[in-house]
Amino acid sequence: MLARLQKLLDKFIWGTHLSKLGMPARLLAMLLRYVYALTRDILSGQITLRAMSLVYTTLLSVVPLLAFSFSVLKGFGKHKDLEPYLYNFLLPLGDRGVEITNQIIALVDNVKGGLLGGISLAFFIYTAVSMVQKMEDSFNYVWHVDKPRSLARRFSEYFSVLLIGPVVMTIAMGMIASIRSNRITQMLLENEYFGAPIVFATELTPYVLVAAVFTFLYTFMPNTKVNFKSAVIGGLTAGIIWASTSAFFATFVVYSTRNQLIYSGFAVAITALIWLYLNWLILLLGAQIAFYHQHPAFLRIGRREPRLSNSMRERLALNIMFTVGCAFRNSDKTITVDQLSKNLEIPTIALSPIIAALEDQGILITTEAEVLLPGREMARIKVSDILEPVRRHGETGSYKDPTWDKKVNEICGAIEAAINEVIMNKSLADLIDEETES
Repeated sequence: MLARLQKLLDKFIWGTHLSKLGMPARLLAMLLRYVYALTRDILSGQITLRAMSLVYTTLLSVVPLLAFSFSVLKGFGKHKDLEPYLYNFLLPLGDRGVEITNQIIALVDNVKGGLLGGISLAFFIYTAVSMVQKMEDSFNYVWHVDKPRSLARRFSEYFSVLLIGPVVMTIAMGMIASIRSNRITQMLLENEYFGAPIVFATELTPYVLVAAVFTFLYTFMPNTKVNFKSAVIGGLTAGIIWASTSAFFATFVVYSTRNQLIYSGFAVAITALIWLYLNWLILLLGAQIAFYHQHPAFLRIGRREPRLSNSMRERLALNIMFTVGCAFRNSDKTITVDQLSKNLEIPTIALSPIIAALEDQGILITTEAEVLLPGREMARIKVSDILEPVRRHGETGSYKDPTWDKKVNEICGAIEAAINEVIMNKSLADLIDEETES
């Protein structure tokens, strides 16, 4: 019965009958597909686990991050401007949010006012950077990216964001505040026609800022190229979900007096943890929406690992090395994994294991700029060297050598001999030369 219902649901959501009923039906079909995909991803457990992990990291790093931001802003005389927005972020918690914010600010003031020893300073820097690293790992998971940023890129890019981010946010918020207090704006507010829209836009501003922050994170954090349009769609959707959740959660906190009776003094901490978890979950779901918008082919299959035949793996390995070799010979051209994925029309999640196997063999390398290069001189890279790692990669072996049937051994030996006869001593350079001559 359940299998039949699942089949009917799949047919309704992924079928073509809705698309034939006009634009509203097509929009409904697209909405249902996104809801289906996000529900499936939540139920799979990985998104929720990563949100929980980020909550734990946040508890360790919130004070170092805020202390770092306050210290940067103090140099511009703007450190006090950040406090109201911290209060607004925890506004859905009601009076408890004010209490938590006061405690956090007090802790930050203590950090700023005291002298940190070498070990304490190192711990603060580590927790601040690990927060950003955990975020990158989660975004890379959503975007099916196996390789994180290099250590050098992490250091430079993370600290650039930690230094510039608070300044940019404070300047933007200051500009908005100055526009509100402008004489022309005040005159428009008094006008019966323009007043209401301006008030509405003013109320909407914090949510627009949240959506803008989400969009920036979706563009910057994954170690891959994200289309700006996809990031904006993910950011706006996550911003709307965040605003709706904030309103619902604020109502929940007001009417959850029973929690106060059950948990007593722990109620504040538990409520804050739930709010943090919901924020991280919304952020990751927005990233998932951005990913599906950029790669709609994954909407139906989700994170299902691709299963490639040995024949397909061998062809991919040869195509990868051939493309890399051709790009290497052209001084004006480079090739990356993303470009390979686009050229071959195969997702990076399918390419990554094969590239890893070729790198382990030493015939392919990836530079700091994510450019793929031959691992050694192409005349010394035999076709058999390219096929060998993908044919053997992933083999775990056995506790003893298997006892093969004699006839099977003969057939397999004949197949190997036939392959060797075809490729002989042909190298990667020979393949490229043949392509050039033809």
